[in-house]
This record gives sequence, C-alpha cells and structure tokens, in this order.
Amino acid sequence: MPEFNAPLRDLRFVLHEVFDAPALWARLPALAETVDAQTADAILEEAAKVTGGLIAPLNRSGDEEGAQWRQGAVTTPAGFKEAYATYIQGGWVGLSGNPAYGGMGMPKMLAVQFEEMLYAAGSSFALYSALSSGACLAIDAHASEALKHTYLPPMYEGRWAGSMCLTEAHAGTDLGLIRTRAEPQADGSYRISGSKIFITGGEQDLTENIIHLVLAKLPDAPAGPKGISLFLVPKLMVGADGALGARNAVSCGSIEHKMGIKASATCVMNFDGATGYLIGEANKGLAAMFTMMNYERLSIGIQGIGCAEASYQNAVSYARERLQSRSASGPQAQDKAADPIIVHADVRRMLLTMKAMTEGGRAFASYVGQQLDLAKFAVDADEQRSAESLVALLTPVAKAFFTDSGLDSCVHGQQVFGGHGYIREWGQEQLVRDVRIAQIYEGTNGIQALDLLGRKVVANGGAALRQFTSEIRDYAAAPDTPYRSQLLAAVERLEGVSAWLLEQAPGNPHAVGGAAVEYLQLFGYTAYAWLWSRMARVAAQQRSADEAFYAGKLATADFYFSHLLPRTLGLEASIRAGSAALFGLGAEQF
Repeated sequence: MPEFNAPLRDLRFVLHEVFDAPALWARLPALAETVDAQTADAILEEAAKVTGGLIAPLNRSGDEEGAQWRQGAVTTPAGFKEAYATYIQGGWVGLSGNPAYGGMGMPKMLAVQFEEMLYAAGSSFALYSALSSGACLAIDAHASEALKHTYLPPMYEGRWAGSMCLTEAHAGTDLGLIRTRAEPQADGSYRISGSKIFITGGEQDLTENIIHLVLAKLPDAPAGPKGISLFLVPKLMVGADGALGARNAVSCGSIEHKMGIKASATCVMNFDGATGYLIGEANKGLAAMFTMMNYERLSIGIQGIGCAEASYQNAVSYARERLQSRSASGPQAQDKAADPIIVHADVRRMLLTMKAMTEGGRAFASYVGQQLDLAKFAVDADEQRSAESLVALLTPVAKAFFTDSGLDSCVHGQQVFGGHGYIREWGQEQLVRDVRIAQIYEGTNGIQALDLLGRKVVANGGAALRQFTSEIRDYAAAPDTPYRSQLLAAVERLEGVSAWLLEQAPGNPHAVGGAAVEYLQLFGYTAYAWLWSRMARVAAQQRSADEAFYAGKLATADFYFSHLLPRTLGLEASIRAGSAALFGLGAEQF
C-alpha cells in the first residue's frame, strides 16, 4: 500500500523562504499575536503526522468499501468515524476560523498548505471537513449574530458539519433556473421545499448535526439569479441553548455511484417543508454563497496539487527501484541485471513535469493565500483592495490550472508504473479516479476559464491583469533576475494576447468562449514562470546551505523554463487563430 509523507521541507521553503510569511504576519495586527514561524512549523509538523499516520492508511480501504446508503442513512467506510473523531480533536476544521466563535484564526497561507496534505492523504476524507470550513466562512461573513453564535462554535469544533446545496437536476451552472422554494413563516423562519443533487457530505455518520446552506427562491422573487436567497437549514433542529432537538424535514434520497472519491457521500437531498433561516439579504443569496464557493474553488484546486504530490511520491519511489533495460548511455547499476527506470529519458520527463507543476502550484496556492490574508487582515485600505482584486482574478486560475495539471500528473504517475499503474494495489489508478472530479465540481474548468477571461479581464478592460503583470515586471526589473528574458517574454505574450482579445470581444460574441480555456492555460504557465524564477533566486542564494535541496530546485527550474513554458507559444497561436473554426460544422454534422 502506498504511503504519504508530507513534503515538509518544500512547504517550509515556500512559506518561509520564498514568501517570508512570518514577516507578513508580524505586520498584520490580527495575526501578529497569533502566529509566528515556530507556531507555523509546529502546526505543519502535527498536520504531517495526522495526514500521513491517521488519514492516508484509510484511503485505499475507504475507496474499496465506499460510503453506503440504507433507508436514508449514510455510513462512511470502516475507520472513518474513529479517525474523524481524532482529527477534530486537533481543531483542524477551525484552523483558519474566526477566533470569536472558537476558530484558531490561523492565516490562509498556512491553511492552504495543510489542505494540500489533507487531499494528498485522502481526498474523500478531506471533503467532509472542506465543506464545513467553507460553510463556516459564509455564515461568518453573512449570517446574523444570532446564527453565528449558535452554529459556528460546534462547526469549528467539527461536532457539526456543513454542506453546500446549490445544484438541482435541471440546474447546474445556470442557477437562475432553480425551483427550490422558501415560504416565510410567522416566526421569521422559512419552509424550504425542493430537491438538490450532488451534495457532498449531505448525509454521513461522522458528526452530530449537518448544517445545510441551501439556495432557494422566495414567492415574490425576481426571475433568474437575482431572485436567489440563501438559507441555513439544520439536519436536526437546534434549541435556544444550542441543544439538539427533533429531526428537520430533510432527508437523503440516495447517494451517487461514482468514478472516484467513493468514500465521500455525494447525496440527493430532499427538503420537504424543512425549517430554514435566511442568511444575508433576501434575493442576494448568490453573492453570499459565492463566499463559500470561492473558498471551495481554491480548496478544490488544492485537491489537484495534493493528488499530484501523492502520485509523484509513489512514482519516484517506484522509478528508483523498478529494473528495466539499460540506460542509453550505458549500464548504471553494474551489479544488477538492468537499470532502475529512473535512468530513462521519458521517465525523467514525466517525473520532472510532475515535480515542476506540483511545486509551481504549491507556490501559487501560497501566493493566493497571501492575498487572502491581506484582503482580510490588511490595515491599509488600498492594500486590502489590491489584494481583493488579485484574489478575484486568480481564483479561477487556481481552481482550473491546479486541477488540469493535477490530473496530468496523476496520469503521468500511473504511466511511470506501466501495467502496475493500472492495478489497484499500487494506488495510482485511484488517484486518477479521485482527482478527475476536481475539474468538474465547484464550477467546471471551462466555466472557470470563462470567468477569468470574460469577467476578470475583458469586463474591466484588463485592469486586474495589469495589476498582476505589473507585480511581475517590478520583480523582474533587476538585471540578475533568474530566467529574466524568458519570464518577460511570457508576460509580454500574455499581455499581447489579452490586448488582442479585448479588441476582438466587442465585435465577436464567440471571442471569449473560443479562447477562454487556452487563455487560462497561458495565464497559468506565465504565473508559474514568475514563481519558478522567485524560487530559483532563493535557491541560488542559499545553495551552499543545503546543496542537494537547492540544486534540485535549480535543476527543476531549468526544466520548467526549457520544456514547459514553451507551451505558451502554441497556446498563443491557437488563441489568435480565432473562434471561426469552432463553428464550421452545423449541429447535425457532429
């Protein structure tokens, strides 16, 4: 059975050396007394023990057994309930939660690194608490003080879980079509009626209660997305003293039988006049729900990084031991009948691609976490607004690019194993199945690409993009910047393509849709180039302190700039080819 060992050395490298997170925390009053370098390292070390020793051993057995549904009740696989009880004792659900209601108040930069470990150890297990964390964020940001006081403490503790109930059988991306209804009651509550599908953790046996955040429409609501409200609907009713009462009119009709994440219960949830409470303002529920959804989009992006890291660890271990053929340059293992496959160029290509993309994603996730911390805790209003703008721009990139490259890395890892990668016992085929959903849920990657190009670039004339590329240009102003010419060429390519699309969009309704996916990929590779230059700068400066580690960083940076960044040339050419060829066939010709 494959093992997972958290990449603590690399996580610390990104957190402390590349971004100097402790210096940032020290200048933010809300964090200065909460966390420092020693606290962060202690949390990461404990997280490594929890994920590697408690959660990872359940990943394969959880996949084989899966979640089970019987007469409306869902049971998680053997060992999950006991592991979850141990897991919540560490306060992990409330790691970055509001301390006023029992959260630990840790910075997002630290939380994203913990989430990577969690998804690498077991995606199915991770999802139960990931939805709870996102629900807490929405409640904290938009609910009344009474709801926050009642629901947040037990949710941060992990005794209660959260779910996100958006999708209906006929309404996925187009949420304006939802039919779930909310009828006002005399006591200020609402009766919620309707059915939701694809609800992660909608029913399970891990927690005492489940708090559903449900999108529904009031009787007099405007048509479309402007008529959606958000409601808090508990599985079990909660008394004024916080005690649990009778079962609410909420039930799980079934669970889905899926390609992967089989130990995560994906539920059909039925609300039959269930009691609910309005969160935020009436008819403005979509904006409130997006607080949770944007958290989940970054979290699911990190699922891609975590699965890629697990795949990489497995593949490297196998490639060092599996003997097949001799190196093209002559025998390397003279005392053996063949050489380890890590000597072969194609195996090295796959391993280096996995390593470069995973470590680039780790740095990018930490950068987005940094901006989230600034948006939340910065004292200076301009710095806060700047961070909010960057978070809006980068969230769709993080979700889609991390998960696209995450699947690629899991497939590469499977390929390194050859035929054994297709066999269950090695774990690689499960990673491919588990990570595949990450490109689909929380808004498909095509939707993320449309959001990036249409809403975050074209809609504001490229202002947010210029903010991001200006930061890269400021960094690259020094003549000794590693890979300076390649980095600036990539930035100019991204800016040039963006300017061309801004010109095309007003006169071509398909310009954005036709280019969006490739544009997001171009953006992602360019962002990673900036981060790899930053990592290479630190590695070059510190090389004598740890030759093996920093030399490995520099070699991986070389591979990124020579073999992966050139992909942007083809992406630019495809984008500039325009959208006309996409509509050359009539629907009947497909």
